[in-house]
Amino acid sequence: MHPVLKAFVCGSISGTCSTLLFQPLDLLKTRLQTLQPAVNGSGRAGMVTLLFRVVRTESILGLWKGVSPSFARCIPGVGIYFSTLYMMKQKFLADRSPTALESVFLGAAARAVSGICMLPVTVVKTRYEGVCRAPRPVPGTWMTDLCLLLQSGRFGYGSVYGALKSIYQTEGARGMFSGLTATLLRDAPFSGIYLMFYTQTKNLTPQDQLDPVLMPLLNFGCGIFAGILASLATQPADVIKTHMQLSPQKYHRTSQAIAFIYKDFGLVGFFRGGVPRLLRRTLMAAMAWTVYEQMMEKMGLRS
Repeated sequence: MHPVLKAFVCGSISGTCSTLLFQPLDLLKTRLQTLQPAVNGSGRAGMVTLLFRVVRTESILGLWKGVSPSFARCIPGVGIYFSTLYMMKQKFLADRSPTALESVFLGAAARAVSGICMLPVTVVKTRYEGVCRAPRPVPGTWMTDLCLLLQSGRFGYGSVYGALKSIYQTEGARGMFSGLTATLLRDAPFSGIYLMFYTQTKNLTPQDQLDPVLMPLLNFGCGIFAGILASLATQPADVIKTHMQLSPQKYHRTSQAIAFIYKDFGLVGFFRGGVPRLLRRTLMAAMAWTVYEQMMEKMGLRS
């Protein structure tokens, strides 16, 4: 098997494991970002409150709503990311470790390639997670606001393929790639910042003196640290992306989504859903890198 293909397989498997485990956090993040503010300031739902409401109204499996498009995106998407990253490292770095600036470039470039390839599936995933299917929401509650905002009947897709076909037929290429700018502004910097902190943190640790059994724990710890910093830096772009993908007819430009979020939610609106996203992105990235590096080592390749 070609080394780049091995990197793709390792990345896909690591993406599958992390997506399955942390999908509920992604769903909560999407719901929190799109909740309308109450007129009198009451009725605001936090992450834990929203978690129990989803379980109560949509069952425990409701936390995994959107897992099909998540798999359709992450399995090839993470594979594309790691294989692109591996290929660029082999071409530009040979056998040396990247500098901090090189890590930013490599991570951002690999994520941009993966993000553009998988954006149509990302749009479907966002809409799956945002759809409200609870029976007859009570008027005046957060659930009613959510259903009205998402116009859930319009997004009643039966499958990932059916959703892609419907979006293309009704919205064209613009709908398939809605939120492209915000997605790249979120994902490319996240991956660049993440890879920089991840590699630099690992370089500071005495890996030669560490028991090989503890290496996965070291990789996971470095991943957690890098993920927290990268998530905080890119949270506003994630909120903008979510709004643009859920309401493509309303927002034709990124600036329109920014103006709406600021007008209705204020500056704090750009950090809505930050806790579940930080948990999910940090844990997913840490796990993905840990599994990826362990599998690459088993295959005799340097990650």
